[in-house]
Amino acid sequence: MQDVLNSIMETFLGPDGMIYIAGVAGVLLVAIGIPIILVKKSEPLDRITRERKGITLADAEGEQLSKHGDRNQKLAKYAQYLDPQDEEEMSKKRKMLVRAGYPHKDAVRTLQATQILLGVGLLALGAVYTLFLTTDETPFYHKVLFTMIPGLAGYYLPNYWVNKRVAKRQEDIQDGFPDALDLLLVCVEAGQSLDQSIIRVATEIEPSYPALAGEFLMVAQEIKAGKDKPDVLRSMADRCDIKDITSFVTVLIQSATFGTSIADALRVYAAEMRDKRVMRAEEKANVLPTKLTVGTMMFCVPPLLIILIGPSLHGIAEALSGNGGF
Repeated sequence: MQDVLNSIMETFLGPDGMIYIAGVAGVLLVAIGIPIILVKKSEPLDRITRERKGITLADAEGEQLSKHGDRNQKLAKYAQYLDPQDEEEMSKKRKMLVRAGYPHKDAVRTLQATQILLGVGLLALGAVYTLFLTTDETPFYHKVLFTMIPGLAGYYLPNYWVNKRVAKRQEDIQDGFPDALDLLLVCVEAGQSLDQSIIRVATEIEPSYPALAGEFLMVAQEIKAGKDKPDVLRSMADRCDIKDITSFVTVLIQSATFGTSIADALRVYAAEMRDKRVMRAEEKANVLPTKLTVGTMMFCVPPLLIILIGPSLHGIAEALSGNGGF
C-alpha cells in the first residue's frame, strides 16, 4: 500500500512529492500557530486606549464576554449532548474552567466540543495511517495502538491544557498579590473606601497582572450588584484557590466583623506577603544549584571522560590488536 501511495505521489508531484507535502503541512501549521501566538490577553497600552475612548475596564470585559457568547451560539443546539448530565461533574468542570480564566457560561460546552472534535479528528488520522501507511506484516496490536492512541490523546489534551492554564494563572495571581496589597493599602489610607480601592487596584495592575485585575473587578461588580460582601470575598477565594487569597479574605471578613481598622490589617498582611514572596524567591534560588548539578553531570562529565580516558583506551586497543597481546 505504501508503494502505491509513493507511486501516486511521484506521478502527480514528481520525485520530491514528500518534500512538497511536508512544506505545505509546515505552512499550514505556521498559519494556524501565528494567530494563537499573536492573541494576547492584555497589552500595556490597552488601558491608555480605553481611557482615550472613554471605555472602562468593566465595559471592556463585558464586551469580550458578549462576543464570546455570540461565537458559541452554534453550540447551543447541541447542549443536551455536550453538557454533563451529572450536576456534580458539571460544577467541578465549571469551577476548573473559571480557575483557568474562562468564566463565560458556555465554557464547559466548548471544552466538551473541543474534546470530541479533537478525539474524533485524531482518531480518523490514526485510522488513515493504519489503513494506508502500514504493511500486512505489521502486528495487529500495533495497528490498534496507531489508531487509538491519537484519538485518546486528542480527547485528553484539552483537559491537560486547562490544568496547565489553572497552574499558570494561580502562579501569576500569587506573584502579583503582594503588589496589589500594597496599592490597596495606599488607596485605603488615602481615604477611599474598600470598594473604590478595589476598582482602582484592578485598573492599575491590569497591564502587569491581568488575571488578578479580573478577580478584583469581578469582586467590585458583584458588590455593586448588591451581593453580600463576605460572600463575594469567599467566592473570590474559591475561584483563585490560593492560600494567600483565602487568608486575605479571612482577614477582611474578620476586620469588618469585629470593627477593627482595615488599613492596620492590610498593613500587617501586606508586610507578611512581601516576606513570603522573598522566601519563595530564596527557595527557588536554593534549588538552582541542585538542578545545575544534574545538568553538569549529564552534559559535562561524559565528554570530559571521553577526552581524558578516550586516548588511553584507544592506545590500549591498538596495542592489543596490533601486537597480538602481551
